[in-house]
Amino acid sequence: MRCYKPTLRYTPVLWCMLLSFILVFASCTNPASNAPASPATPTANEALSGGTETVFDDGVDAFTQVLPNISDANAAMHERGDFLFESQFVPAPASVNPGLGPLFNSDQCSSCHINDGSGRPPLADEQLNSMLFRISIPGTDPHGGPNPVPGFGGQLQQRSVFGVPAEAQVQISYSTTTHSFDDGTTYQLSAPTYSLVNPYIPLPAGVMVSPRIAPPVFGLGLLESIPDSEILNHAGAGSGVPGISGTPNWVWDQTSQTMRLGRFGWKAGQPSLIQQAAGALKEDMGLTNPIFPIESCHGQIQFQAAVDSAQGPEISADQLRDFAGYAQTLAVPARRNVNDPIVQHGELLFKQAQCSACHTPTMTTGENPALPELSNQTIHPYTDLLLHDMGPGLADNRPEFSADGQQWRTPPLWGLGLTQIATGTIRLLHDGRAHSIMEAIMWHGGEAENAKNYVSAMSASDREALIKFLESL
Repeated sequence: MRCYKPTLRYTPVLWCMLLSFILVFASCTNPASNAPASPATPTANEALSGGTETVFDDGVDAFTQVLPNISDANAAMHERGDFLFESQFVPAPASVNPGLGPLFNSDQCSSCHINDGSGRPPLADEQLNSMLFRISIPGTDPHGGPNPVPGFGGQLQQRSVFGVPAEAQVQISYSTTTHSFDDGTTYQLSAPTYSLVNPYIPLPAGVMVSPRIAPPVFGLGLLESIPDSEILNHAGAGSGVPGISGTPNWVWDQTSQTMRLGRFGWKAGQPSLIQQAAGALKEDMGLTNPIFPIESCHGQIQFQAAVDSAQGPEISADQLRDFAGYAQTLAVPARRNVNDPIVQHGELLFKQAQCSACHTPTMTTGENPALPELSNQTIHPYTDLLLHDMGPGLADNRPEFSADGQQWRTPPLWGLGLTQIATGTIRLLHDGRAHSIMEAIMWHGGEAENAKNYVSAMSASDREALIKFLESL
């Protein structure tokens, strides 16, 4: 368990004084020798990625910090959620953290979301740990969502408790190809191939597989506080760029029993953080809860053979609230080097390449009565939370509610430059195939094909400036 780190609660005056010092210091310590001029004019607000809920931490704990202006009651909820997030669950019966399984992917949240950041694919001869596989067959469930695979459900569980067979294992191989920027500089892209092996029963024909690495969990409360109307304003022609048309994903809300705007997950398949948490507890760890009270493997032969002594949900309503509350109250780290002319030039290139048509720099949160700390914040997440066609190269060919097999939700870019420091690695895109920011860019296709080609045509110095800007986020 991480120790709770109380954060200094800044008044507006202190915020301005601190930020002014940081910007002056940055300008003194980052001289731009022979750097290209840029018309971009940085403002104090640009560094505050999470508005007043921004923290100034660029170290290994950058993603683990609580909201700086959090109330005492919500700070207590955050601490309880932090404890649960770090807890290792075990099979029942047990006196501490019982209920794991009988089928599961991991036994604790923090093993997937490394330091509250993203996960990664397994290394050679390593088991899946912070990566999972959604599965389905053609058709839809009663609510228009993915159609579960008979005998396997909607998510592959490759681990199980003693005496219960796991559903299957996954083999991953990569095919590496060499490509060139327009100036002749070469780069490599590694395309993964996934195989499901050793299933406990034969898999039916037509199984669709969608690999997913664990996404970051910081800043999610701010994203949840953005009004639906603001997100929908960017849909369709709202980007203002021909050929780029964000699509909302309308998904099933289990609590309200209605269709709602999805905004969480790689395909925006979840409408709220509490449902996202409930679904992860059930599918990833086999922990039933008030929203999803039935085991994911209910009706499968492994479940029939397992001993299930749990009475009612294995996670209480209060615990579920704390799980979701932990993610809702994680702060966002500040941008760095906003006064660096090379970074400013990279930002200009980012806009000229029309990357900002999907990676929307600025959004505004609405009123959040439950967490007033998150209300009316001007934030810089660099996402529109909408679906975009990313082309056949990144396609999983598996629909999810309104999302088709080539669409993915625009991932937020805030914190991108701290990923390597915070998690110890950098693996990008939905399945972690990209080992660098530039690799991730060059995988873009579909609606982003023109942006990728614009980057390919850049000079080496401009490509470097673009990356420096992205690393400042």
